[in-house]
Amino acid sequence: MVTRKSEETHSQGQRRHGIRIAAALAAGAVAGLAGVYGIGSFVGNVDAAECRPAVALAKRLAPLARGEVAALTPAETPLRVPDLSFRDAGGAAHRLAEWRGRTVLLNLWATWCVPCRKEMPALDALQGQLGGPDFDVVAINIDTRDPDKPRSWLHEVGINRLAYYADDTARAFRDLKSVGRAFGMPTTLLVDPSGCEIGNVAGPAEWASADAIKLVGAAVAR
Repeated sequence: MVTRKSEETHSQGQRRHGIRIAAALAAGAVAGLAGVYGIGSFVGNVDAAECRPAVALAKRLAPLARGEVAALTPAETPLRVPDLSFRDAGGAAHRLAEWRGRTVLLNLWATWCVPCRKEMPALDALQGQLGGPDFDVVAINIDTRDPDKPRSWLHEVGINRLAYYADDTARAFRDLKSVGRAFGMPTTLLVDPSGCEIGNVAGPAEWASADAIKLVGAAVAR
C-alpha cells in the first residue's frame, strides 16, 4: 500500500533528480559555448594571486587615464596576458614571457590599418623617452601578406627606436581576442612585470603626449 508520506518522498526524489539533470545540461551547454567562443580560455587565463597587484595598480592609475589616453580602460579583474609568440627582423622566435620583469606597452598593428600607422610615430617616441631596463614598447605587426612591406614602411617614415616584431599568422590577435582584449586595430595593452594586464586601449592613442608619459611613467614606477 502506498502512503501519502511515501508519495511525497517519491515526488521529492523526482524533483531532486530533475534538478541534477538540469544542472548537468546547463554545465554541458556552458562547456559547449566555451569550446565555440573561447570562454574556457578566458576563465582559465585568470591568475588571481599573481595578477591582483596589477588590478590594484590599475585602480591607482585610473585618475591618470585622461586627455590623450582617456580611452585606456583600467583592469578591474585579474588577467594574465597570453604568452604571445612572434619573430624579430632576423626571423628569430620570441615569446612575450621574455619581457617578464619589465612593464610593457604591447601593441598590435598592421600597415592596412590607418589608425595604426598614425600612432606608430608616437609609440616610437614613447620608446625613445621611457624605453630601458624597466620598460619596453613591444609593437607586433600582424600583416599576413608581403612581410617586407611593414619593414619598408617603418623605414620610410623614420621609425627607428622600436624593435621590429611580426606575426604573419595573426595568431597574436586571435589569442588576445580569446581573452576579450582584441576586437579591432590597433589593440594596445599595458602589462605589468608579472605579465598581467594593467589596462587596455581599443583604438589609437597619442602615446607621446604628456598625458601618456605621465600614465606610463607612473605604471613603471609602481
